[in-house]
Amino acid sequence: MEIKRILIANRGEIALRALRTIQEMGKEAVVVYSTADKDALYVKYADASICIGPARSSDSYLNIPAIMTAAQISESDAIFPGYGFLSENQTFVEICEKEGIKFIGPNLSAMALMSDKSKAKSFMKRAGVPVIPGSDGVLKDVEEARKLANEMGYPVILKAAAGGGGRGMRLVTKGEDLEKNFWAAESEALSAFGNGSMYIEKYITNPRHVEVQILGDEHGNVIHVGERDCSMQRRHQKLIEETPATILDEKTREKLHETAIAATKAIGYYGAGTFEFLYDQDSKEFYFIEMNTRLQVEHCVSEMVSGLDMVEWMIRIAQGEKLPSQDEIEFRGHSIECRIAAEDPKSFAPNPGKITKFIAPNGRNVRFDSHIYEGYSVPPFYDSMIGKLIVHADTRQKAIAKMRVALDELIIQGIKTTRNFHLNMMESADFANNKFDTNYLTKYY
Repeated sequence: MEIKRILIANRGEIALRALRTIQEMGKEAVVVYSTADKDALYVKYADASICIGPARSSDSYLNIPAIMTAAQISESDAIFPGYGFLSENQTFVEICEKEGIKFIGPNLSAMALMSDKSKAKSFMKRAGVPVIPGSDGVLKDVEEARKLANEMGYPVILKAAAGGGGRGMRLVTKGEDLEKNFWAAESEALSAFGNGSMYIEKYITNPRHVEVQILGDEHGNVIHVGERDCSMQRRHQKLIEETPATILDEKTREKLHETAIAATKAIGYYGAGTFEFLYDQDSKEFYFIEMNTRLQVEHCVSEMVSGLDMVEWMIRIAQGEKLPSQDEIEFRGHSIECRIAAEDPKSFAPNPGKITKFIAPNGRNVRFDSHIYEGYSVPPFYDSMIGKLIVHADTRQKAIAKMRVALDELIIQGIKTTRNFHLNMMESADFANNKFDTNYLTKYY
């Protein structure tokens, strides 16, 4: 089935990034927008645009009836969800299927299986994928959590089964703190996800966060698009991503890719997806954390080293096309991405407002994915990320140097941004020498 008109059910930089690929493929791009985003660039460049409600996400970008109405009146063949919002909403996928509108993403059964982290972990364990020691499914109560914690030994980490973005998660270093953290995590999970189910895992003290980008088609073919190191995080939020993960040796890298491909086939998954792992730098073992059944924010670095357009392939897969073979994918050099947010670079507090001056960096193998422009007002209602600066070079050290120059060229005035934080990181000896883990930034921020 050839898709001719695609509705983009998202906003910000991903809406503009997807719009470009859709139009480059000779297809029509329809965008939806809230009243707060009426002056956004993607609204200007789209083939058609439809206002779906006021500023609040619940009244616009999470408003399924409004989005489905927009798809119907625009006669869209398919919906591209991007990330966040409705990208992993099973009800939304079900409604798309019922209405005969192609959801550019995975099959519902795979999404359902991977959406519950405890069930996903149990499935992966049965499929032979290494998992972190912990509860087999959700915890019955705090007493079961205590029993398992005593067996595994502290530290342990409590996680929301329906969680994401670090919410519903608590690190427990000693037994006397378990109960209060259990109730706090459960309460946060219930508030954030409407599901208070918890599970528990052994906590790895100096992990790296390494993930594998996969693509699967509807014919059973699966390929990987390399791995990414996303260890530079603050409060479980990724700030800097890179590929390849130079912390890995070739044998471990190959095993990681093979594991992700085998797991994808076991699920029967198609579309773009990401398997996330924790890598123990001491034992050199990796453990499955979760699978994201959507496009990742950091997909750009994988594009830079592989030459693939991930959005294009998501659309081609949705049309029933076959993937290229793994041998046809050639990985070159090193790529780094810095997420630029409208935040104070010291406190990371959001700082929305009007951009009075904007100059994007240029140069060979420098890419700035963003929807901002001079005079644009960053609204206070959504995620504070306003762009992603991506560079590509032959080696990691050259990529760091290129990123440092690109950040120096990036000018955004009128609001505070995290540009200076990233500049500091590119000048950090620890970052240059690969001496960090997922807890690194807790020492400074």
